Amino acid sequence: MQTQLSEDLRDTDEGARASAILRACVHCGFCNATCPTYRLTGDELDGPRGRIYLMKQVLEGTPAGPSTLRHLDRCLTCRHCETTCPSGVRYGELLEIGRAHVAAQVPRPLRRQGLRALLRIGLTSPLFAPLMALARVARPWLPTMIAQRVPRAAPRGVVPDRVHARRVLLPVGCVQPAMLPNVDAATIRVLDRLHIGVVRPVGARCCGAVRQHLDDPAGALVTARANIDAWWPAIEAGVEAIVSNASACGLEIKAYGERLAGEPTYAARAERVSALARDLGEFLWAERAALGALVPASPAAPVAFHAPCTLVHGQRRATPVEDLLRALGAPLQPVAEQGSCCGSAGTYSILEPTFAERFRTARLRALEQGDPADILSANVGCIAHLAAGTTRSVRHWIEWVDERAAPQARAT
Repeated sequence: MQTQLSEDLRDTDEGARASAILRACVHCGFCNATCPTYRLTGDELDGPRGRIYLMKQVLEGTPAGPSTLRHLDRCLTCRHCETTCPSGVRYGELLEIGRAHVAAQVPRPLRRQGLRALLRIGLTSPLFAPLMALARVARPWLPTMIAQRVPRAAPRGVVPDRVHARRVLLPVGCVQPAMLPNVDAATIRVLDRLHIGVVRPVGARCCGAVRQHLDDPAGALVTARANIDAWWPAIEAGVEAIVSNASACGLEIKAYGERLAGEPTYAARAERVSALARDLGEFLWAERAALGALVPASPAAPVAFHAPCTLVHGQRRATPVEDLLRALGAPLQPVAEQGSCCGSAGTYSILEPTFAERFRTARLRALEQGDPADILSANVGCIAHLAAGTTRSVRHWIEWVDERAAPQARAT
């Protein structure tokens, strides 16, 4: 795609990245076939190809209007189009650039600005955990729309603190520990059974994904630098990996090296952090033989796995999780259109609830087709969003592994 960027962008690093992405697009439209919003509305401007044209116009100097902002905001950033694209167009990166330029020209309504600011600040605040605990107590009296977003978290149980020669770093996170505290606990228990210790440095914070996707890339970089500073002593002490059990966080951490590549103080450290980053399924797949010895061979009830977009399209690491579950005896049910977005998409389910509910309905229909006892996933947002639409058990896959391994582990 030929492009002539506006004069103020032409000689910038951002302009060079945008130009390279635009030139890679050959207008084929394969992306539209797997785009959730295009398939829902049938509007070319609600598909990746149409949005690329809109962003191209803005980056070339054409003034943006409310319609441009609306079509860009409707994008889930699921990146299914990137998996489909035969030309390797980095649509997600272009969207971040395009949205920032459009938002600078077209102010959102004050109510929407307020909601985005509340999410950007509130979800990453230390106050989020106590507020979530309070919301659980008040859940029966909350409005249905709010109550649905307050998951009934499983108890954490005992968290081992044994010292092992092998150690990994587990990011603290922000939303998941407050909403689903048993996920970290189950992760630590499973790793402990493999004689792998967990380090959780003081001073770490949210990975930065929330701010990155809510028009605050500068805030996301502040967070990334703070995390690198907090993690660096553990890295120097020899942790073998930074293991994330939230696929969105893992994707963001893997991007630190690229995001901070231009900063002399942090570039090398950020690259090292990204090189150490592993999704939990990716890490445990290498340990499957030892883990399999802890999991009983007795039959398990059928389960369905929902692969989050950040895992299947962002990290391209959904297969190790599914293969690991099968290796541990999980009777995985076939799921139609695996890799389709559930509608959670970070804060999308709050900002675009009408679209999000329709995507969730379609996803649950596919996931429940085989009547599974549990729906398993790998990201807190997907788990909370799917759980709000069904009475069926929806939980993190590591909780299933932890539960299955527990009887055998107690006998050893």
